[in-house]
Amino acid sequence: MADVRRVGAWAVAVPLMLAGTEVAHALAYRLVYPDAQVRWRVLAETGHGYMGWAPLFLGLGFAVAAAGLISVLVDAARRRHTTPIAPWAFALLPLISFTVQEFLERWLTGSALPWWMFEQPTFRAGLLLQLPFAALAYVVARLLLRTARTAGALLASLPLPAVVFGLAPLPLPWLTRARRARVTALGWGVRGPPILV
Repeated sequence: MADVRRVGAWAVAVPLMLAGTEVAHALAYRLVYPDAQVRWRVLAETGHGYMGWAPLFLGLGFAVAAAGLISVLVDAARRRHTTPIAPWAFALLPLISFTVQEFLERWLTGSALPWWMFEQPTFRAGLLLQLPFAALAYVVARLLLRTARTAGALLASLPLPAVVFGLAPLPLPWLTRARRARVTALGWGVRGPPILV
């Protein structure tokens, strides 16, 4: 069950890591090629045509992160402990994803085996920029997950309907019958008489 509870935390962390990777990727190209026309030409030549889909991927990442936060909040409201993500994942996964991304961008544009990508200044700059953005993603993920856990713990202390979190007791059937009995004991029907003006 601990693996299932870790899914919410990963759903928050992975979109943040990927967003950091993409920001570092764009910043590396901006630093290496400050002239916009040269930068756009290099981006087109190295297989970056998919960048037009960035808003869609950003929206999907936001939706996954929001679902992960809701999952962590619900787990905390049910008094279930969510397993945190190790810090090494934030240090390692962005480096791997950036390297794979750069390799695939060049390989899919027609290069047989783009071993030369390691010699590119954009690759070296992008790889160095991954570390500060990974650290930022780690801090933001920890803050968001802690906030979701705190909100869930707060909700666990409140008497909420059973439908929402399964914490409050359901209404008991004999209490409902007792109310009906009191109404009928007064001589009224269950439905009640019409109001006279």
